[in-house]
Amino acid sequence: MENIWGFLFQGISGKIVSGILGLTLVWTIISFFTPLNINVEAPCIVLGLFFFFKNKLYNEFYTFSKKDGLLVSVCLLTILFAGSFYPYILDHFGYYIPTLKWLTEYGLVKGISNVDLTLGQMSLWHIFQAGFSNFSDPFLRINSLLLMIYSLYSVERKNWLHLCFLPILLLFSQSPSPDLPVIIFSLIILNEMIAGNRNTALLFAFSVFVFAIKPTMIWLPLLTFLSSVFVFNNNFRPLFSGIIILLLFFLKNIWVFGFPVFPVAIGDLGVSWKPDPEVLKISSRFALMKTYDMQYTYEEIQKFSAADYIKNWFSLEGIKSKINILFVLSLIIFSVFTWIKKKKLITIICISILIKSILVLVFSAQYRFFTDVFFVIFFVMTHEYFDRNKSVIVFYALSLLVISILSFPESLQRYIPSFRVGSFMTGFDRKQIFQPSTYEYHHFDTFKVGNFEFNVSHRYPYSFDTPIPAISPSYIFEDMKAGIFPQLSDKNDIRKGFIPRKMTPEEKKEAQKVINTIKDTDK
Repeated sequence: MENIWGFLFQGISGKIVSGILGLTLVWTIISFFTPLNINVEAPCIVLGLFFFFKNKLYNEFYTFSKKDGLLVSVCLLTILFAGSFYPYILDHFGYYIPTLKWLTEYGLVKGISNVDLTLGQMSLWHIFQAGFSNFSDPFLRINSLLLMIYSLYSVERKNWLHLCFLPILLLFSQSPSPDLPVIIFSLIILNEMIAGNRNTALLFAFSVFVFAIKPTMIWLPLLTFLSSVFVFNNNFRPLFSGIIILLLFFLKNIWVFGFPVFPVAIGDLGVSWKPDPEVLKISSRFALMKTYDMQYTYEEIQKFSAADYIKNWFSLEGIKSKINILFVLSLIIFSVFTWIKKKKLITIICISILIKSILVLVFSAQYRFFTDVFFVIFFVMTHEYFDRNKSVIVFYALSLLVISILSFPESLQRYIPSFRVGSFMTGFDRKQIFQPSTYEYHHFDTFKVGNFEFNVSHRYPYSFDTPIPAISPSYIFEDMKAGIFPQLSDKNDIRKGFIPRKMTPEEKKEAQKVINTIKDTDK
């Protein structure tokens, strides 16, 4: 990658990050044609080990002083321990694992969003995780590896503020959540830009890559583009690599979802495998209800006045309202900070963040879509004030706090019951010392509607270890409401993809039997 695109930054962490970018793009292209199984993983592992020893990359580790080496070792051990806990993010069971199973068994399947709309995301980060999930990382702890890389970066670049973020990010180490890489990569890109990195071509390409992992990061390619033009005075030629990545992202989305950007039904090319409009409408309504933490029905929200939209968002029950208020206050404080500093780069950062924030507020103002903004604002405002000693003290204190929460989550559950994620933490298990903790269920029923035979988890809402093809019960109910059901384009080959089709009277009877069975078992 460095031979092709140059150096994003020096050091072992720079090589690994460049490798992540290149390998993910290669695997994305491969996944159109073949599953990301062991036949794809093994050659990449062998090739990586070959160049690691051929180019003597292990010598990079000897550049650390004893003091830095000790700090890195503490970071790595902390990350290993935090990453060994049971996964607790609900998307791990309803979205991450099913996505990885489809990628490793079939690759990118055309129209897969018709089976389960969330599968239409197929994040590039999950493509990267899928490529290593056959035998290198069967416990799906790629995020823990990324945190290790991030700690190496902080020490190599002598930018110690990153160590303050590390303990908070430990909360993402148990699952392949795409939230973690976009936060880490955005902080790395910000640090490189503030430090004066002028490789604008690679910075823009990497920013587009982050956007392709999670489109709510649209502010990052906007930032690098505006900086390239107004700060570094470059022409548009260096942006070519980023545009290629963007086109690959659009192609991937059209293939699995039917539209260029998930979950927005904009840019209709009229492909036969796009989701039924009624299903998209149901999803849009659900997103609006999630904005208000499911505390209001869709009909109630529709009756809100303009003032009610704002007031009710700020006055939600529980911790969500506090996060929303803090978000708006942070934007106001950062805007004032930008006006006082009057620096061109900081101004562009502020404009980019504000544009992203407005888009999130318009489409679905859920706190998980603007979490990265807190990290960015804190980094820009304080990076000059955190030296090594201050950062190490904060790192040790916060790490102790986070590990305590993970080990004994009862206090979090007692004092912040509205923070629902905390209720799924199970605490320390002695077995995790030897092997990362994972859940197993293996209870499912098999049904058939039309030409599509599928599995449904038995008395459980998610299909995390149900053999594919699998459908979550909630999507079966939604399909029934819409009067459609996913069907195989070729009944003999799942890889040919799925299309939505209006159910015949006979298929409606079959689908109703499935729903009746699910309801009976739930009793």
